[in-house]
Amino acid sequence: MSSSTILSTGVELDAHGIRIDGRPELLLCASLFYFRLPREQWQARLEQIRTSGYTCIDVYLPWNFHEVAPGRWSFDGRRDVAAFLDLAHETGLSVIARPGPYICSEWDGGALPAWLGLDPEVRVRQNEPRYLAQVAAWFDQALPILAERQYPAGPVIMVQLENELDFFDCEDRPGYLTALRDQAISHGITVPLIACAGQGDIAGATGDVPGIVAACNFYPNDDSPHIEEEVRHYAALLADRDLPLLVTETNRRHRTLRRLLASGASLIAPYLQSSGWNFGYSPSSGNWGDPGNFMSHDYDFGGYVSPTGAERPEYAEAQLLARVISALGSRLALATSTMPRVKVAGDFPTSSSLSALDLVGGGQLIAVPNLGDVPGCAVVAGVSVAVAADSCPLMLVDLPLQGRMLTLASADLVASTDEVLVFSSAVPVTVVLGRTQVEIPATAGQAEYEVVDGVTLVVLTPEDAVRLGGIRDDGTVELTEVPEAGSPGPVTAVREVRRRAGTAPAKGAGTHGLPPSLESLGAYRGRGTYSSTADLTGVDELLLVGACDLVDLSIAGRFQPTIAGFGATRRIDVRAESGRAAIHATVETWGHANFDDSRLPALRLGALRGLGTLWTVQGVQDLDASWRVDGHWAGEPAPVRSLGGWSSTRVGVPITYVRRLELPAMAALHLRGVDQPVRVTVDGEAVTVHRENPWVMLPAGTGEVVVTLPHHPSGDGLHAELLSLQPVRDWTCTVQDDELLTAFATREAPVTDLKLPLTLEPGEEVWLDVELPAGDEDCLVRLDASQLRVTGWAAGECLGRIWAGDRPRFSGGDPDVLWVPAGWSGITLLLRGVAGPAVPELRRLRLGTSRSRGGNGAEADVT
Repeated sequence: MSSSTILSTGVELDAHGIRIDGRPELLLCASLFYFRLPREQWQARLEQIRTSGYTCIDVYLPWNFHEVAPGRWSFDGRRDVAAFLDLAHETGLSVIARPGPYICSEWDGGALPAWLGLDPEVRVRQNEPRYLAQVAAWFDQALPILAERQYPAGPVIMVQLENELDFFDCEDRPGYLTALRDQAISHGITVPLIACAGQGDIAGATGDVPGIVAACNFYPNDDSPHIEEEVRHYAALLADRDLPLLVTETNRRHRTLRRLLASGASLIAPYLQSSGWNFGYSPSSGNWGDPGNFMSHDYDFGGYVSPTGAERPEYAEAQLLARVISALGSRLALATSTMPRVKVAGDFPTSSSLSALDLVGGGQLIAVPNLGDVPGCAVVAGVSVAVAADSCPLMLVDLPLQGRMLTLASADLVASTDEVLVFSSAVPVTVVLGRTQVEIPATAGQAEYEVVDGVTLVVLTPEDAVRLGGIRDDGTVELTEVPEAGSPGPVTAVREVRRRAGTAPAKGAGTHGLPPSLESLGAYRGRGTYSSTADLTGVDELLLVGACDLVDLSIAGRFQPTIAGFGATRRIDVRAESGRAAIHATVETWGHANFDDSRLPALRLGALRGLGTLWTVQGVQDLDASWRVDGHWAGEPAPVRSLGGWSSTRVGVPITYVRRLELPAMAALHLRGVDQPVRVTVDGEAVTVHRENPWVMLPAGTGEVVVTLPHHPSGDGLHAELLSLQPVRDWTCTVQDDELLTAFATREAPVTDLKLPLTLEPGEEVWLDVELPAGDEDCLVRLDASQLRVTGWAAGECLGRIWAGDRPRFSGGDPDVLWVPAGWSGITLLLRGVAGPAVPELRRLRLGTSRSRGGNGAEADVT
């Protein structure tokens, strides 16, 4: 199969662009995820995308959303992806389907099921038989749904395999991608198969496998002057393979999208234009932190539609760009990226290398970005034109019309007939038609007209251009009415709730010598408890290794602040305790890592969750001295120096230090002062130590430890100590997976009235029922609280979790809100007190709508 993909289905990709049934298409594509929306909102959200002018959506299919437990599949209700795709087809949208198996998407585990990590022989995202057998089971479920709905019978025009594999250390990329390709073909997928490169490594993303089309993801700084040059590089690289530039992910800002269009992109899919919600225990952990943090349930990166469906100002920018694409049609869809043929200069910050498109039939479209925050002037082909601040007009030069030449138009062409040209601009528009130059003002609320050589030139402001309904026979334009925006809704302060009797049941999970992972106990999402006792006589500290995600640990009844260190080794001071002490831990899974980061255990793709291992520290030994220096110019006998103490002029050259140890029991090597990766080899087994977790576990019997680090002339700052350890054993475990908790939250239970505030102890839990305001609007719930973790349920779904008070870092959208979609009446809350600088307390709930965002407007008490 050639790299150019021309298929009988009617979807054709080549260096000229995209054709569907022979029609050239330049696709604007918005991500819209059925698994992040209530099913009853699918239709409205799809129509909203179509109204924005975008003609395509991309949608992930998360494996672990559909395989809810090993071998147990669900495609009903909110998981009915077939129904979602059918609705997209009815709405007139094309679909790029992304079934993975790995999707990233800041989703729990990148959609890889948590139980894959239980088998050490399963190597995820590798050409490995056990893993590929699991993938085959998933593809057996997902791909027939896509095959039945691929073009022309349905909306699916492309299917993406994997996701940004060039970020991952895949040992056999050609073999792995070939296996995925062959599975797709065997299931009857005939539309183009694509694979996206996250950092421009096309071979790393596709394995250069025939039949897989390379796509690119770009996330530049929107204000960078160098975007065009990089994008043109990839457009040319792919054109050499007779392929178009498919930008499968990029920034959301339309000023940037215009620059990508002019640089040769045939598909532009900003991520994430239409936001949503991470219901339940589905957010990931470890994304974009220092080194890790937690993804919020409010899944939002500032796209043109908010998680609750509200349209933002950028939505109008989408409609304007879509109008330009429609107005120029196939001349633009099959255009070739190049550089301007005329001289362009501006008095504002702009691109270092402007892009232009040679339009089919003649003429150029030139993107002229003003990267500054004040209006400016550009000189284009010797003509001075106005350019609005923070804009990127798509200027037309030397465009042949019906017997005329449009020599220059300094603004977007948003509609046209043979006798009428309609432009959109926030500043005056300069048009040179033939030899006649005119400047037409842009006036809010009205159309400005100028007739030149029998052609009516119309200028609308961007606000008016999105209201353009059509061009009348007399050359005037029709503007539609815009509904008045509703005023912000009130915020209701709730101080009376109902307290449920009892607590959620837990499943006994046996007694174990060492703490097992939650996944091994059958809790793939949810939480579990671990209980044991330890003799702390003469013990000053404990060492906790590999604990994640959220660990509430109590020792002899004293609660520690929640441990949320992504598996980093933690020292715990227990000098206040003595004798036998009860140890209890509640461990909650926030989400499995969606990216692979080697710095901390829980950030590894496929890493398991749980308490980890708890050790009593039996002694601490200083290991700074007596390291043998190997290699370099030293002769025999080798010098003995302190760790990091060798001096030479070879700055940055790796220096190797060796020390023999006699370890009768388990120990931990702690390297304090690590500020860059250090290589540690223990009896021939090498690991890399990072400053985020500068620990190496040493098994009993360890003989030789080798530390290799770049030489620095100062030679100080690095210290070593050895902790001798004994494990805390005999743990009794219980689990509460997400299904158990949801079942308890949604069943009827005896309640008593309760007036807030409510104060809890660390570790104490309370269940509350809260009435929501009557009406057909959604509801946003915020807490006035301290030191509480709160989980919410409504309509049989877990809405998500809020952490009030001292907490780790979050990323994504707003971490302080729960969204209750319209019609999901009533809400049940699980409150858990956590130790910290304040008393755990819920003072009130604040209820608002998507218009009030739960925080603005007048506040009224409900008693």
